[in-house]
Amino acid sequence: MAENIIERTDLTKQYGSFTAVDHLNLKIGRGEIFGLLGPNGAGKTTTILMMLGLTDPTSGTVRVCGIDSTTHPVEVKRRVGYLPENVGFYDDLTGLQNLVFTGRLNNLSGRAATEKATELLEKVGMSENSNKKTIKYSRGMLQRLGLADVLIKDPEIIILDEPTLGIDPSGVREFMDLIVSLSREQGITVLFCSHHLHQVQQVCDRVGIFVKGRLIAEGNIGTLSGNLFAGSPYIIEVGLDSIPGNISGQFSEENMRELLKDIEGITKVENKNGRFMIESLRNSTSVISRRIVEAGGGLNFLNKKEYGLDDIYYRYFEGGEGHD
Repeated sequence: MAENIIERTDLTKQYGSFTAVDHLNLKIGRGEIFGLLGPNGAGKTTTILMMLGLTDPTSGTVRVCGIDSTTHPVEVKRRVGYLPENVGFYDDLTGLQNLVFTGRLNNLSGRAATEKATELLEKVGMSENSNKKTIKYSRGMLQRLGLADVLIKDPEIIILDEPTLGIDPSGVREFMDLIVSLSREQGITVLFCSHHLHQVQQVCDRVGIFVKGRLIAEGNIGTLSGNLFAGSPYIIEVGLDSIPGNISGQFSEENMRELLKDIEGITKVENKNGRFMIESLRNSTSVISRRIVEAGGGLNFLNKKEYGLDDIYYRYFEGGEGHD
C-alpha cells in the first residue's frame, strides 16, 4: 500500500456562518494522481490554501509529507509546487529569466538555476520560446512555463488548480500527457483540481467529488460506478446488418425479442434509430453475440455501456444528499 503523502482529518474552514470546507477526510498516496472534482465555489481552492498553510483551518488538521501545514507552513511550501488558475510572470523577462529567478529564490546558484531552467524548458516543450518575453506567450505557453516553474525546486507534490482553462484542445491533451509522464517517471504526487470531468477521468488514479464544501464520494471510476449503479441494468447496444429470419431485411424489435426471449436476465429490447438497446440484469454480452451469430445475423458491433465520470457526477447531483 502506498505511503500517504497528504492527509486531511476533519478539515473544516468557516467564514462567519458560511462553511467553505466541511469536515474533509481524505488521504492521498505518494505518486498518485488524485482528481478533486467539483463546480466553481465547491471549496477546492480553500482546501488548497489550507494545505499550503496560506489560511488556517477552523478545525481539523492537514498534514503534507508528514508535516502539519498550519504549524509549519514554510516546510510544506518547500516540498509542494503550486500552479494556480491564473499564473503570473514578469512580462519584461523571458521565460528562461523567469525560471532562473525562481531557481535563485529556491537557493540555487546562478549557474545551477540556469542549467535546471534550461532542462525544464526542454522537458515541458518550451525550449524554442525560452528567450521570448512572457508578455508574448499564449495561455498554453504560460501554463507550460508555470509547470516548469513549480518543478524547479524538485517538489514531492504538485497542486494544479484548473490548469487547462483557456487552452485549446490539442494543447490540453499535450499538457495532460505531460502531467502523467512526470508523475509516472519521477514519482511526483499530483493533486488535480478541476470541474472538467473528461480531463479528470483521463489522467487521475482516483477521484473525489466535492460539492458545497463536502467530499460526497471518492475512489477510482470502477469503484464509484459499482457503488452508485449497483442494481441498475446493463445496457447493451447492438448494430446489425440483417435480422435472422427477416426476409425483407428490415430491422424489427419483434425479430430481436424472439431471438433473445429465453436468455435469462433480459428485461427490455428496443430499436433506436436502427440500433438495438438491450437491458439485462446481468452482463449478457457474450450470450447475445453468440445467439445472433449462430442464427446467421450480421453483427456490426456490440457495446456494453460503461458508466463514466459524467454519469457518476450527474447521478450524485440528481440524488442530492441521498447519496452521502
